[in-house]
Amino acid sequence: MGFGSYDESEQQNQDVNADDEDSEGVSVHENEHEGEITFETDASTDELMDQLAEIKDGADEE
Repeated sequence: MGFGSYDESEQQNQDVNADDEDSEGVSVHENEHEGEITFETDASTDELMDQLAEIKDGADEE
């Protein structure tokens, strides 16, 4: 078979029952966490903004 070809027999019996209780779907709420993240740094806001600008400039060059 060439590129883009497919076997039509593989396309049969593709019925999906989304309401099946035994299905192993992904729960997007399974690992929800509420909280707060903090960190301490000796860098000033201006230094951090300069670093961010350098990162963005480096990404633009690629």
